[in-house]
Amino acid sequence: MSTDPLPAPAAARLRRPTWRDPRLVVGVVIVAASVALGSWAVSSAGRTVPVYAADGTLTPGETVDVARLRTVDVRIDAGSELYLRADEELPEQVVALRVVDDGELVARSALGDAADVDVRSVSVPVDQAMSSRVKAGSAVDLWSTPEAPAGADAAAEEPAPLVEGVVVEQVDEAGAGLVVADGATLHVLVPSDDLPVVLRALAVPGSVTVVPQAGAGV
Repeated sequence: MSTDPLPAPAAARLRRPTWRDPRLVVGVVIVAASVALGSWAVSSAGRTVPVYAADGTLTPGETVDVARLRTVDVRIDAGSELYLRADEELPEQVVALRVVDDGELVARSALGDAADVDVRSVSVPVDQAMSSRVKAGSAVDLWSTPEAPAGADAAAEEPAPLVEGVVVEQVDEAGAGLVVADGATLHVLVPSDDLPVVLRALAVPGSVTVVPQAGAGV
């Protein structure tokens, strides 16, 4: 009986993968998908649209045209149709329906027809210094301070509120420091329903005091 050792099994040969190998095909698909997804993410991150922003504060009733706007490129993932696009024709004869702050993107809902704005501009003489927070677009309250009656025994009337939260349209003379100088004229937008009481207070002896609301102009 032969005792010769059995021959060792032949080493398995490594075969070069071919296109028929499903593992190679899956790997190629994964790499291609990763490259495509990365390219899409980079292009989406850099995609911007031109939108109009207010070039200065816009107040209710003010005509809005290209002279009062500036173009900014912004990335808006959704809802770009809600804003005024700079690559589209600007609507004609539109006015601001509310205050649009300087640099704020102009929403389409902030614009409309002049007939939709029920306010009137009223000039209020300023005979005392006011905070520099009182500026175009800020909200103020108007108080009436009757003239002190003649005679030492005559009791002075208490100041009374006229209207609250009216929007400042314009300040004729703004101080460079912390206050608006005496002698300035403030133009405020008064609702039509409140117009009689404000005009009456301006017509009688006394003064109308402008009081900025908390946070106005901040």
